[in-house]
Amino acid sequence: MSIKPKFPTSSSTTPEHSAAFFKALGHPSRLMILALLRQKSQHGEELAKRLNLSPATVSHHMNLLTEQNLVTAQKDQYWQVYSLNEKALQGSVLALIPVLIEEKQKYSEQEKILHAFFKDGRLVKFPSQIKKQRIVLEKLIEAFEFDRTYTELEVNRVLVEFNEDVATLRRMMVTEGLMVRSNSIYQRVRDETSTKIL
Repeated sequence: MSIKPKFPTSSSTTPEHSAAFFKALGHPSRLMILALLRQKSQHGEELAKRLNLSPATVSHHMNLLTEQNLVTAQKDQYWQVYSLNEKALQGSVLALIPVLIEEKQKYSEQEKILHAFFKDGRLVKFPSQIKKQRIVLEKLIEAFEFDRTYTELEVNRVLVEFNEDVATLRRMMVTEGLMVRSNSIYQRVRDETSTKIL
């Protein structure tokens, strides 16, 4: 027997039903759960571990999702295994679910690195690993506009808001190709292959 999707339509549901449906989708953690289940069916403990949530919190989210038929549950020995009910997610609603969970994980890693080296917006120390250096420098370069040039003094004034060692930061941004320098004039690089002031 097939499960009839609860996707709200003007002819078959009340505003209250529609509100409940979108409430189930209206939380970042529940969208992440749907994204993970879109990859494969998983049990609640596995979801809790991957999302860094307590099992009780995941259980609460799953209750809301299963009530709207967005997720189906099936007992497997000691585990409750959840699967995404894609029939309940049609058209534009399906587009609300992140497809590339790897991108979220990538940004989470960057956030952890930035949190480790920045405190209250200040760069408290410069990482020794090249990969982490790049992430820090890419954060700093966001303080500069693309379509304007800066004197060395102006660059220093921006960088000193992050850290006093402006000479090192300035040099590293040029070395990493994030800025170009010509006659003590600096510009943020839009295309990292550029070698001259645009």
